[in-house]
Amino acid sequence: MVMDQARKAQAALSNTTYRNLHALARARLRDGGRNTMLDTTALVHEAYLRMGGVQATPDERRRFLAYASKTMRSVIVDAARARQAERRGGDVCIVTLSDHGQEQAPAAADQVLRVHEALLELAAVDERSARVVEMRFFAGMAEAEIACALEVSERTVRRDWDKARLVLAQVLRD
Repeated sequence: MVMDQARKAQAALSNTTYRNLHALARARLRDGGRNTMLDTTALVHEAYLRMGGVQATPDERRRFLAYASKTMRSVIVDAARARQAERRGGDVCIVTLSDHGQEQAPAAADQVLRVHEALLELAAVDERSARVVEMRFFAGMAEAEIACALEVSERTVRRDWDKARLVLAQVLRD
């Protein structure tokens, strides 16, 4: 009887975790998902596998969402890199006589990778601002959710977001 209750509790926790991941993925992939060719379910499953099947209790929800947003960022960036590699021939060495025949990767995949690299530079200077951008850009989290996850005020999240936007705009311009 105790085992049945434990199994039911585990199943309920799994369902809650899956719904939370699905909501994050749906927010992230809204409007085409920046051309990553991932659908919501694929992103949820890949993120869940990379997280090692972590279950989030209601008390750990904010930390779980922060961790999930970082994992989803990783999945999206890896998918963009794979798509670029595939469009450029994958592991095949292509030799052309002129530059006219080279195919360009889609701008959206390039943008995701540029934002990822810019975030790495921002993280070296200001880790919390980089996490704010990560949660907002890659997970579609609202300011209140980010503030809860980082244990700061919403005003601090807005300041970090404004500062990060300025830094990222400069880095992406260069």
